[in-house]
Amino acid sequence: MDESGPIIEVRIQERIADIPKADWDACAGQDNPFTSYDFLSALEESGSVDVAEGWLPRHVVAHAPDGVLAAVAPLYLKGHSQGEYVFDHGWAQAWERAGGDYYPKLVCATPFTPATGRRLLVRPEVDQEQYEAALISAMLQLVDNSGVSSLHINFLTKGEWDRTAEYGLIQRTGQQYHWENKGYQAFDDFLAQLSSRKRKNIRKEREAVAAQGVKMHILTGDDLKE
Repeated sequence: MDESGPIIEVRIQERIADIPKADWDACAGQDNPFTSYDFLSALEESGSVDVAEGWLPRHVVAHAPDGVLAAVAPLYLKGHSQGEYVFDHGWAQAWERAGGDYYPKLVCATPFTPATGRRLLVRPEVDQEQYEAALISAMLQLVDNSGVSSLHINFLTKGEWDRTAEYGLIQRTGQQYHWENKGYQAFDDFLAQLSSRKRKNIRKEREAVAAQGVKMHILTGDDLKE
C-alpha cells in the first residue's frame, strides 16, 4: 500500500459474531444475499462451517483511520476442497507429488455457493481500490505467516479478477450459465421466446409433474418453520 495514504488497520476475526452486523452489511451491500451477515452467520451458528466440517473462519476486517470498519472479506482456512464448486484436486495431487502439502489452504468465498459476486467487500463511500488492496495484502500476509499453501478467491467479479493479477495471483477462468428475467410478467411470456418444439416439451414436462400431484408453495422468512 502507498505509504502516503491513510493508515488502515487490518485484523483477522475467527467468528463473524465478533463483527458488528451493521458494519458487515454496510460493506457487503444488499445485492447479494450470500455475502450478507445473516447468511454467513447462519452457516457458523448451525455448525455447517466449523472445525469439524473443515471450514475455519478467518474473516478479514479493515478499519479506516477514524475507526470505522470500512472493508471485510469472508475468508476460511480449509483442510479439503469440498463445498467450493472449484475442482482443484488435480492441483492438490500435483502439489503433493512434488513433495508439498496442499492443505491447509485459505479460501475467500461464500461456502457451498457457486454464485458470482463481490468477495472484497468495501463500503461505497471509501476508496475502493485502496481498501481492496488492504484486504488482499492482509490475506497474502496470512498465507506467509501461517504456513498454508495458497490463497484462493472463488467466484469473484470480473473487476476483482482483473485486479488480482497485480498481486501475483494466478488467474483462472470458468464458465457459468445464468438465467435472466427479461421483463417476463408470466411463464407464458418466457415460453413465447422459445421455439414451438421447446414450448411443447416444457408444457408436457409441467403437465407430467402436475399429474403426479406435486404442488409448489413459496415460503420466505418467518414462514419457514422446519
